[in-house]
Amino acid sequence: MPSSTGAIRTIGSNPATAPITLHPGDALSTGRRVLYIIVLGALTALGPFTIDLYLPAFPQLEDDFHTTSAAIQLTLTGTMLGFAVGQLLVGPLSDKIGRRVPLVAVTSLHVLSSIAAALAPTLLLLGVTRVIMGFGAAAGGVVAMAIVRDLFGGKRLVIMLSRLALVSGVAPVVAPIIGSALLTVVSWQGIFVALAGYGLVMLMAVIFAVPETLPRERRNDRGSTTMLERYRMVFSDRVYVGMLIIGAMTFSGLFSYLSASPFLFQITHGLDPQQYGLLFAMNSIGMVIGVQVSSRLAARFGPQWVLAFSTGLQIIAATMIITLDQLGTGLWGAVVPLFFFMLSCGFTFPSVQVLALDRHGKAAGTAASLLGACNFGVAAIISPLVGWLARDAGITATTMAAVMVACSTIGTLALWFIVRPRTVGMLNP
Repeated sequence: MPSSTGAIRTIGSNPATAPITLHPGDALSTGRRVLYIIVLGALTALGPFTIDLYLPAFPQLEDDFHTTSAAIQLTLTGTMLGFAVGQLLVGPLSDKIGRRVPLVAVTSLHVLSSIAAALAPTLLLLGVTRVIMGFGAAAGGVVAMAIVRDLFGGKRLVIMLSRLALVSGVAPVVAPIIGSALLTVVSWQGIFVALAGYGLVMLMAVIFAVPETLPRERRNDRGSTTMLERYRMVFSDRVYVGMLIIGAMTFSGLFSYLSASPFLFQITHGLDPQQYGLLFAMNSIGMVIGVQVSSRLAARFGPQWVLAFSTGLQIIAATMIITLDQLGTGLWGAVVPLFFFMLSCGFTFPSVQVLALDRHGKAAGTAASLLGACNFGVAAIISPLVGWLARDAGITATTMAAVMVACSTIGTLALWFIVRPRTVGMLNP
């Protein structure tokens, strides 16, 4: 690790020559950057895996606790709320005292609460431990993004964040696939034991492989010494506020699909857990393609124009789900448009992160925490609307997609009326 970690230096003594801005990560070897991608990517995935790994077990939980699907969905909502609140605290704290200490402390909490969830005898206690698990998983994603912003800038920041966005975008749809596979050999309790093991591996990786990237002088920056001042800084940025809305609406549409899918595909369409996992695998391909292509397009044309395409595609794909469902096309009428909805989400996530973080290097932890908190917090509130809309007739593709259309429309309006793509300049060098 270079000694200048966390500091940005500018060279070029000739006044006629534009200065070249160097970031600490520019001096890293390729192998070191790959190691960071792997470790930080795995940390980023901890939150989505904590939220989604147990989705295929929803029908099993409903039977074991003798309750309703709506009650089981509330445990998902509680996890997402805990995740959102945790990010609001961990992000600014990491700007104040450094990245490593909050990361170690909160990841340890995740391990302990995962074990408690596996031992929960009642749905109420399971719900409580799930909230704590969400809080404990909060550090991974927000601190990982802040570390990347500490180290990189410009187009290399786009590339590194796109790798994290690939993980954070794909993890929510891959997690149920792995959860389905786990359910063939363990009960729902085993899923939480697996999450405890995952958290423990991440804790060891943080201790031995992740250095402190925020230098002491930046932690004592008098320009933004309090949490309130850091929040004021990012909320005064119109583009950042637009990114909060677009990111939150995209996640809400995605989680409306994720929370409804166990009931829609396993109960309404009669798929078993393994078939359900295969269906997720098919749709996750769209997310992977979107993220990979998005980083290249964003570097060439600008992330704001990638968002102009992706938010429009979200509306079209979600509307097609409703249309085909009303025409009685069955399972494939939902699956095919869902692929394109996932593709559009893949295009969206990296561009949102880049536009949000590129403008706030001095408050990267705060900016990342607000972004993550809004994504998961708003999704936690909105995604249960699918169950509410379906309270009489049961969950259908139409009720799921209705929420997705509403979220996509709000995100598109935020792009054109708050962000205003034509006013967004080039990325910082």
